[in-house]
Order: sequence, then C-alpha cells, then structure tokens
Amino acid sequence: LGIPANPDDWAGAAGQLVHGLVTGSERRGVRPEQMVAYLCQEPGRGETGRDVMERLRPLAQKLRVECGALDVPVVEALCISAGRFWSYCCDEETCCPAEGLPMGLPGTSVLAAAATYAGIQVRGSLRELRARMLPREDAAAGEQAAALDAAAATLVSRILDADGRAEVAEQTLDTAERVMRRLAGAPPVSGVAAEDLRDDHLLGHEEAAVLILGLQDRTTRDRAAAWMEGDEAAPAMRLWRALARRCAGPYAEHAAAPLTLAGWVAWSTGDELEAREALAMALGADPDYLFARLLHQACNEGLDPESIRRCLREGRKGGADSGDGAPDDDGRGQTPAEREPAEPASSVPPGRRRRSRTLSSAHGV
Repeated sequence: LGIPANPDDWAGAAGQLVHGLVTGSERRGVRPEQMVAYLCQEPGRGETGRDVMERLRPLAQKLRVECGALDVPVVEALCISAGRFWSYCCDEETCCPAEGLPMGLPGTSVLAAAATYAGIQVRGSLRELRARMLPREDAAAGEQAAALDAAAATLVSRILDADGRAEVAEQTLDTAERVMRRLAGAPPVSGVAAEDLRDDHLLGHEEAAVLILGLQDRTTRDRAAAWMEGDEAAPAMRLWRALARRCAGPYAEHAAAPLTLAGWVAWSTGDELEAREALAMALGADPDYLFARLLHQACNEGLDPESIRRCLREGRKGGADSGDGAPDDDGRGQTPAEREPAEPASSVPPGRRRRSRTLSSAHGV
C-alpha cells in the first residue's frame, strides 16, 4: 500500500490495510496469527534514513494498534530506507543500533543465484517501478502539452456531444489498437529504461493526445480495459505506461485513466505489486477516481479479478455501448467502472483544474 503523503491520512490507510490483510486471509481459509510490518521509503531531499524512520514512527504505531484491535500481534515492525533498516520494536543498542543496520547487497544470496540460473528476473525497486509511470520532465514534455492543447480544442466539445462522443470513442480505440500492434511488433531491447525509451519513440505526440483525452470518457476507458489478458495484455500495459508518462504539467490529472488501466492489467495478469503501485498513483493524480478506488480496495483485500474480467468479456461480446453510459436503475450486470458518473474529466479545461493534486503514494507500506 502506498504511504499517503499527508500524515492525517495514515490512520485511515492503516485501518484499510490491516482490515484487508486479515479479511483477505480469512477468505482464503487461514486467519493470520502474527504479522511483520515493513515501512519502505527513500529519504527526501535533505533527509537521512534515520530521519525517515523517525518521521514514519507514528504510522508504524498505528499499524500495530490496528493489528492489535483484531487480535493479530505485530511481532516486528521495520523501517527500510537508504539501504539500512531500523526496528520499531527493539531498542537494544547491541542488536538494533541507532544508525540502523545495512541491508544485504542485492543479488548476492544463494537464492538469488538460483533464481538467476532458473531464468527468473528479479524485479527492481518501487522507485524504479514508479519511474516507468511518472510524467516525463524533458523537452518533449512541452511538445506533448502543446499537442494536448491542440487536441483538446476539438475533442472535448465532441466528447460532450452525444453524436460526437461515439465518434471520438471509435477514434480513440482504433488509435490504441494501431499503437498496440506497433509496440507488439517492435524489436526487443535490453533493460527496462531502454524498453520505455523505445516505446516512447513509437508513440507520437498527436496519437498520445488523442488517447489521453479519449480515455477521459469512462465508457471508452472501460472498453479499453478489455485488453487485459492473452497476447493483448503486454502491449496494452506498455501503452498505458507510455501514456501516463505523457501526462505532465496541466494534464497531470489526466494520468488517472491510463494509470488505472495499467493497474488493472497488472492485477489481471497476476502482478499485484505493480497493480497496487499504479492504482495508488492513479489516486494520487485524482483521489476521486472511482474505478481506481474500487480496484485498489479489491486488490488490497485479495479478491479474485476474474469476476471483473468476466464482466468485461461479456461487454466485449455484446459490442460497444452506443448509449450515454448511464447505469441501469439497480446497476446490476455492470463493471464497477460503469457505475461512475458519465462526465469526462477532460470537460474541465486544463488551465482550470477542479482542485490541486499531489501524488500521495511515493513509496510503500
């Protein structure tokens, strides 16, 4: 779970996390008897690892209290930062010194060597994972913002029109399919950074603008969410990451849609780590984004994504929704996303955002 940037949100986050872990375990047939808590966050500018440990101490205490309220004791609570770790449960200088203890060097254990021999790829850090979905801050970001401005001048009014909305939806999905085929046919490269750079070069600014704005319509987004399995999942995931990287400056809030799609595809394909991080980032871009909130809660509670996949498969077989996306009176037979208001986020001009946004999940619990 991402650590909220505002300490006022820590109590709610701790309660949600602990409740989700316990109820999720119970749903799988085994109630946890004990827990170990890990708080992982890299130091900010001017901070040390010890500073991070002290700053997060109240959060560690809230986690311990929430676990105790459910009769699940926390046997150890650790803070991991700057390559060192500290215990919140032990203050013995001999085993838990004030300067912390160094982490083991990555990739040096027998287990790591065996995994490498077996061909298992070790995942990078949360910071590296997040970097794949953070907005770019280079010269191309200005060019992308200009392309978004130009596209918004025509697309937003069409999305708000009943007839034009269906045309924009088809244009958006056709463009997405074309880019996904291009990504799938690209030659492989070595390294995560090289992979993302290759994908960025394969996505034009005008194409990205059409996709980012088109996905602000929730019905279009839900149709795109059907690219969640099989051969479609990998290029779709690469596309959603690439689009999230294009949502810079006044369009930062627009990243909620591609980030949520990235989180959904990751969860659907079994990558819960990236799913949680992408969904937390989506909520950082727009805390009121209902689809991300529902998926984030479901993922944290250990629910099976198959029920959502089934709804999306049925919707795909039934063809595109040509209406205005309004739910039935009881909302049954629809995905959670289809119960959201139909108003697209792009109806608000980028220079006049609904509210200021701050990324609330820089790191993880």
